[in-house]
Amino acid sequence: MSSNATEARHGKAEGLDTLAPAEILRLLASGQQEAAKAVDSAVPSIARAADLAAATLRSGGMLVYAGAGSAGLVAIADALELPGTYGIAPGQIAVLFAGGLSGTVDLPGGPEDDAELGARDAGIIASADCVICVSASGSTPYTVAVADMAKARGAKLVAIANNAGARLLEGADVAILLETPPEVVAGSTRMGAATAQKIAFNMLSTLTAIKLGHVHDGHMVNLRADNDKLRIRAARMVAEIADIGFDEARAWMEAAGGSVKVAVLLAAGAADADAARALLARSGQVLRTALDELQAKKSSMKRA
Repeated sequence: MSSNATEARHGKAEGLDTLAPAEILRLLASGQQEAAKAVDSAVPSIARAADLAAATLRSGGMLVYAGAGSAGLVAIADALELPGTYGIAPGQIAVLFAGGLSGTVDLPGGPEDDAELGARDAGIIASADCVICVSASGSTPYTVAVADMAKARGAKLVAIANNAGARLLEGADVAILLETPPEVVAGSTRMGAATAQKIAFNMLSTLTAIKLGHVHDGHMVNLRADNDKLRIRAARMVAEIADIGFDEARAWMEAAGGSVKVAVLLAAGAADADAARALLARSGQVLRTALDELQAKKSSMKRA
């Protein structure tokens, strides 16, 4: 029997294939829900990781996601969402995935054992970057090699694993342990372990975006509104934050060149888009701070 919890057999899995479908599904759901609870104890570590990620992006460095197999796919899903959801420059996001993404439905396992491939792929890492490595077992050779290269190059390293004492967690600037219970289907870490990883990534990237000023009152105010659904969502955000009508908000969005933050500042009284962008630059791209400055300036002018 494996000493790794991610490979152990679940205590209620005996006879799994003989149960009624509804019973099987309830057990599977329970396994996912139990795994999700592992995130609770990792909150302090995730908060520290978000500090590193935000500082890296703010200073112009890259956020590099690295992994293999199911864990790597979870990392990829988070990375690909950042430019559209929070307006993170695509050039500041990189993904290292064992074997690359071939565009097929097959996911070969061999590349995850290739430490040399991991070291080669990690050649893009620089000292100014923050590297997030994820592996359920915490021992995947490809991912460990990327982590080792990140440390050697002076980059910040965030390591995520589901087994205590994992090799991947050693020497990381931030080690995020998601100690999930054994899988209902033993070793199938695309289930509980991946669920916990997905939640942790959601938390990490969302807190990072908040620290960068890309979330205001729960609105993703730095989104890339590049389709009809998102343009409507953006206008609704402007309407709600600025307390104006939807049609007026759409007009301000057009004047702002599609930027929610700029549109809100225009609606609040900024002289023009350039003045709004200057306000944002002074505020570190934090809309609330820019609005406070604009309001203070307007109040000062009234008193004068």
